[in-house]
Amino acid sequence: MSDPLVWLILLPLFWATGAFLFPTRGAWLAIGGTAVQLWLALALAAKVGAGGTATHAVGGWGAPLGIDLAADGLAALLLVLAQFVALPLFLYARDYFAGKAPAFWPLAGFLLAGMNVLFLSADLFNLYVALELVGLAAVGLVALGGGAGPLAAALRYLFATLVGSGLYLLGVALVYGTYGTVALATLTPLVTADAPPAVWLAASLMLVGLMIKTALFPFHYWLPPAHGGAPAPVSALLSALVVKASFYLILRLWLGPFAPLAVAAAWLPALLGGAAILWGSWQAIRAERLKELVAWSTVAQLGYLFLIFPLLGADGLALHAGGMQVVAHGLAKAAMFAAAGVVIQVTGRDAVADVAGVASRLPVTLFAFGLAGVTLMGLPPSGGFLAKWLLIDAALAHGRWDMVILILVGGLLAAIYVFRVLRQAFLLPPSGERRRVERRPVAILEWTAFALAAASVLVGLRGMEIIALLDMGGAL
Repeated sequence: MSDPLVWLILLPLFWATGAFLFPTRGAWLAIGGTAVQLWLALALAAKVGAGGTATHAVGGWGAPLGIDLAADGLAALLLVLAQFVALPLFLYARDYFAGKAPAFWPLAGFLLAGMNVLFLSADLFNLYVALELVGLAAVGLVALGGGAGPLAAALRYLFATLVGSGLYLLGVALVYGTYGTVALATLTPLVTADAPPAVWLAASLMLVGLMIKTALFPFHYWLPPAHGGAPAPVSALLSALVVKASFYLILRLWLGPFAPLAVAAAWLPALLGGAAILWGSWQAIRAERLKELVAWSTVAQLGYLFLIFPLLGADGLALHAGGMQVVAHGLAKAAMFAAAGVVIQVTGRDAVADVAGVASRLPVTLFAFGLAGVTLMGLPPSGGFLAKWLLIDAALAHGRWDMVILILVGGLLAAIYVFRVLRQAFLLPPSGERRRVERRPVAILEWTAFALAAASVLVGLRGMEIIALLDMGGAL
């Protein structure tokens, strides 16, 4: 039982249960448990980096009779990212909630456990169970905001996640009915380009269901109200990690059992991704509320992830670009929502217009927002710059100048909505607003946002380690 694959799943379940039973200790159980999980994830990444794969047969019974856990470079990278982002966000949430939302801790624990299960599962049905756990925990977290708006957003999110999971499960049933197995390793050699119509239908249903969960345009309708209306720590977790989990599964299936079928539809994710970049950016530019702006930015930034599908090839450039984008966006978006949460908590307002004067009162928070914006815009030396550079390189290798132009335009649109906030922050507030009583900022909230934003920039200087880990592949 010393295998990190096992403990990365069990540990968050243990401390989440403890947080439910002992609400006053929930924050410290989460922080301590996640710190250990980060150490385990780093140990697993080192093991995968040295040997290429890591596997574990649960109970000693492997597939097809039992359950296999497996990790390659992509899974190890996502595991490290999840624990690395969650740990500072839990420190942030401890002071943000100040004991007023005890349900956050068990829900966050089950959410993290579900994501870890998803990254490590090696069969379609266990992936469904993980998707359900992540989705239901995320809906509960959105509802923590209370009031009509967050509850309506949570119900909309619940509908989206149930529809997405239902389509995915129907696809799993069709695959099992055709091949008699749901193990990814067993399915991969069985699925061919001349697969029966039921398998084509299954792949289509699963792809659409996962796109809904990822909030890819035009299935994004649930994301802005859910992420924009939830408490700041919840918004940060959802935007940085949860939508990446379903994208990870799309990529895993695309590169695995459905690879022979994917060639025919490679243009579709890229087309929808391009539309997401343009539409999400335009809505972010027009948004009136700060967290709504950041939420629409998530819709736009997710589009870059789907540009890689027609570019995936033996050279690995597109996969490297996607991995870097996942990491850079995860860190930057967690930082941006955390910074927005500080601004709203201190000023008591959420309108972009009310950010006026924040530069002199919250310089660390504004700097964190700006650093996260550097990553979203793709400016050097940030992780976002490296991700977009790799994506442009892959597009040029395939002669896709349209994608190159789209990536550059997307960066310019990101600059518009980021600088819209920064410009407003340096303006003087109206004279009547200057006398408004404001809360003093909590230092841990400001510096957590800054640390995450700085990490999103500095990760661009460590890109070779991430690329090397992504090249350790194929366990699933």
